[in-house]
Amino acid sequence: MSDLKTLLRQAAKPCLFLLTFIFICAFLAHYLTGDETLLEYAKNNPELAYGTQTDSRDIPESGASVTSDSPDAYTDTKGSVPDVSGNTSDGNAEDTVKYAEESDAMEQHPDRITYEEGFYYEPLTETVKKRITGISYPKNGCTVPYEDLNYVGLRYIDFDGQEQTGELICNKAIAQDMVEIFHELYRNDYRLESVRLIDEYGGDDTASMAENNTSCFNYRVVDGTSSLSKHAYGLAIDVNPYYNPYVVFHRNEDGSDYISPPGSEIYADRSQNFAYKIDESDLCYRLFTEHGFTWGGNWNSTKDYQHFQKTLQ
Repeated sequence: MSDLKTLLRQAAKPCLFLLTFIFICAFLAHYLTGDETLLEYAKNNPELAYGTQTDSRDIPESGASVTSDSPDAYTDTKGSVPDVSGNTSDGNAEDTVKYAEESDAMEQHPDRITYEEGFYYEPLTETVKKRITGISYPKNGCTVPYEDLNYVGLRYIDFDGQEQTGELICNKAIAQDMVEIFHELYRNDYRLESVRLIDEYGGDDTASMAENNTSCFNYRVVDGTSSLSKHAYGLAIDVNPYYNPYVVFHRNEDGSDYISPPGSEIYADRSQNFAYKIDESDLCYRLFTEHGFTWGGNWNSTKDYQHFQKTLQ
């Protein structure tokens, strides 16, 4: 019997220590989290309770455009670019993204096709039709029916390395191409300064280019002609246009080259190495041409370094 009492006394010591430890932990948990339990604290503070996740996007492939963080990048500021859009403040850009996100949340077309999270296309909703009618889509005389167009939602990485929400309108025949290409650009950290509807610039292509905005559909003629552009059919897209200008050789009265947008003349010299330059080694070029697009940089009397277009069979 004495052996049993001795054994119980010996077992009581660690049990007492364990109970004391549990009491102290409970007290500290209550003190640190207020009236919350540990479970409530974990739910209310997931970043502290469970840690943070790291971004797993791939490193850019060889040949992707040089980013502004690269020591090899050509540095330049756009402070001299004229403000011709009337809608270029940071607040307006934020409002555009917010509008796109809110409209997406409120109205989703039943025929939406999602390629990957954040990348989808769908027929134009009534809300989108109202946004573009009278701007990129004329109220009268448009030969392209709404039914030929798709709204594309996408994500991209801006020049500051931040993820943004973008939107395009394109011909429904290339909508799948668009989500595949832009998803690959996003996955490879390819930088785009802005991807907004041309309607945010009043349908003014020059204003959109001056703000380096990537855009697609706009019912307009080719600059300097009376012929409808491929953009009018939603079959062409301009990517980072300020750094990849439109050049017509010897078009000006004095025999000099016509370069658009204004302020981008320095980037017409493609022998220079600078950030966001599209050439045949660039990831953007490779993706679009792999999807059957032709590049305006390969044209002869005109060079449209920003421009990719597709001809329907």
